[in-house]
Amino acid sequence: MVKDRNMTPSPVTVFGGVGFVGRYIVKELAEAGAAVRVAVRHPERGLFLKSMGEVGQISLVRANILDEASVVAAVSGVAAVVNTVGILFERGRQRFDDIHSEGAKRIAVAARASGVERIIHISAIGADGRSPARYARSKAAGEAAMREKFRDTIIIRPSVVFGAEDDFFNRFAFLARVFPVMPLLAGKTKFQPIYVSDLAKAVVAALNNSDLVGDTFEIGGPQVYQFREMMELIFEQVGRKRILLPLPIALVAPLAAVLEWLPKPPITRDQLCFLRRDNVVGTNVKTISDLGIQATPLEVVLPTYLARFKLGGSYDSNAMSG
Repeated sequence: MVKDRNMTPSPVTVFGGVGFVGRYIVKELAEAGAAVRVAVRHPERGLFLKSMGEVGQISLVRANILDEASVVAAVSGVAAVVNTVGILFERGRQRFDDIHSEGAKRIAVAARASGVERIIHISAIGADGRSPARYARSKAAGEAAMREKFRDTIIIRPSVVFGAEDDFFNRFAFLARVFPVMPLLAGKTKFQPIYVSDLAKAVVAALNNSDLVGDTFEIGGPQVYQFREMMELIFEQVGRKRILLPLPIALVAPLAAVLEWLPKPPITRDQLCFLRRDNVVGTNVKTISDLGIQATPLEVVLPTYLARFKLGGSYDSNAMSG
């Protein structure tokens, strides 16, 4: 994508800009010349973002999408909004429906009242009101809420996102370095990993195109992998030969019921439900190529950050999640 400093709406509020996906969107927006307002619960954790732009280009404001007043303040006076906020498991006040549905609705209502021109809402492939996974149902409800309150919302649904700070590939690379036998759940489930930088470019491209109104894009990389194939690719990158032990999801469910009470559970029963369905770009949908972006292959990027596990690197889930 050719960046045009005159086309990108500005200023832009990015909800969740400190997170894995959000920080790359902030970087792309800054490079495109936009003034960026990063709306997060803990602004002090996002000070590193300021170095991504010129002096004063990136600002941080305290906002919680569960709090209406802070959301209204965060979108006041901006031209566009990007919502990247999402959770993979529930804990305390962080509930799927509150974050993915009610939070999205709160942003859309505030944006419309403030005269915001465009909203980009990051959802997920697999968002489906009929899904057995509450995560997927809440994502679908969030899309519906956005469209109800801000009709022209552009929705972007990525498959699993990879990059240096990702949780998925880093977590399994660390486990592969430690354990000689790895459990394999839903080994035939398909994924279409998308590079986080490409996803960020897709967001900026969508903002730059004033002709896009209310479109939905499903964003995936150039290749589809079975879960087993991704695990084998990880083993190759970390230089380990590991045994994959296929386990039926039904057998793992009782263990997941216990593990999901951990502060950062490795698996939950709801995630097991989500694993039952392929996570790939659908047919007859708009994709990343419609935004003029050529997706980067997983094999090109994965060696650049998993190589450290060959040297005994550690895994820090707090660092990955931002």
